[in-house]
Amino acid sequence: MKHFIPKELTQPEVHKLLLGGVGPRPIALVSTVSKNGVNNLTPFSFFNAFGSNPPVVAFSPSRRGKDASLKDTYNNLFETKECVINSVTYSMVEQISLASTEYPPEVDEFLKSGLTPIDSDIVKPKRVKESPFQMECKLLEIRSFGDGGAAANIAICEVLKFHIAEDLFVNGVIHPNKIDLVARMSANFYCRAFGDAIFEIEKPIGKKGIGYDNLPDFIKQSFIYSANNLGKFGNTETIPSDKEVDDFINQMNNEKPVNYESGEEAFYRYQRDGNYRYMLKASIEILQSDKTKAKQFLELTAKAALESNDSDFAWKTAIYAGRY
Repeated sequence: MKHFIPKELTQPEVHKLLLGGVGPRPIALVSTVSKNGVNNLTPFSFFNAFGSNPPVVAFSPSRRGKDASLKDTYNNLFETKECVINSVTYSMVEQISLASTEYPPEVDEFLKSGLTPIDSDIVKPKRVKESPFQMECKLLEIRSFGDGGAAANIAICEVLKFHIAEDLFVNGVIHPNKIDLVARMSANFYCRAFGDAIFEIEKPIGKKGIGYDNLPDFIKQSFIYSANNLGKFGNTETIPSDKEVDDFINQMNNEKPVNYESGEEAFYRYQRDGNYRYMLKASIEILQSDKTKAKQFLELTAKAALESNDSDFAWKTAIYAGRY
C-alpha cells in the first residue's frame, strides 16, 4: 500500500486520488438561470441522492482549482434557489463533456452543447429534453468548506417534481439497460452502466443470512470458491439437511437429460455454456473413477450455480462435494 497525508500533497494531487478511488460517480447535469435570465448548464460528478422523504439530492459546485473563484452554477443557485438536475446517458455524453467547458457567465451552454432546453413546470431553469430523467429542484442549503482552490460547496436540494420517460420502466422499476447511464472515473475515463456491466445481487431485505462465520469449514477452505461466492453462501438463511441433499442427488441421478454426454471433456463444455445441471450429472459419474477430480468438479458446479443465482442448487452440490 502507498500512504498519503492530504496536507502533505498539492491540491491537484489530492484531487486525482479522490477521482481515482471514489467512483464510478453519477453525473448531475445541472441547469440554472441567472438573475438576468441567462441559462447555464454544467455537469457535476460529485453528486448523489441522500433521502426520499422528502427526496433530497446534493452535488458540489466546488470552487475552481486554478483561482478559487465561484462557478456560475453556484452563483445562480445562491441568487435564485432553483435548479433542474438531469441524468446523463451514453447517447449524450459527448455533449455533456462540451457543456463542462468554462464559458463566460453570459454564454448559454444549451446553445454551445446543442442540447435542447424545455420549460419546467415549477422552477425557472430549463430541463434538458435529451435526458430521460429530470428533477425540478429547490435549494435547501449550500454548505461551504473553505475558500481555497477546489474547496467544496455542497448544494443540498429537494426534488419538487420528477420527469421520467415511460420506456425506462420494466415491471415498475427503472431498468439500467433502458436508461443507459454513464458515470465519471479518473482523468478522461467514464463508465457505462449497460449490458455486461450490469449484474444483480440479492439484498438481505426481510431475512438474516447465516453469515460467513457459520459456513462449514469445507466450504471456507475450498480453493474453488471466491470471496464473493462465500458472501453469497453466507447470505442464505438455512443450510440444507443431509436428507435434502440425498433427495436432490437421487433426483439428479434419475434425470434423463436430452443430448447429454458424460466425461471430463463434456463437463468443461457444459461449464463454458453455464449448464450447471449437466455439470453436476457429469461430476457424479466421474465420482466412480476419480473422487479427487470429482470433488473439484462438484465445487466448480456449485460455483456456477451460485453465480447463476441458484443458491439452493449450489448449497446442495457444495455439501455433497464436502463428503469427499
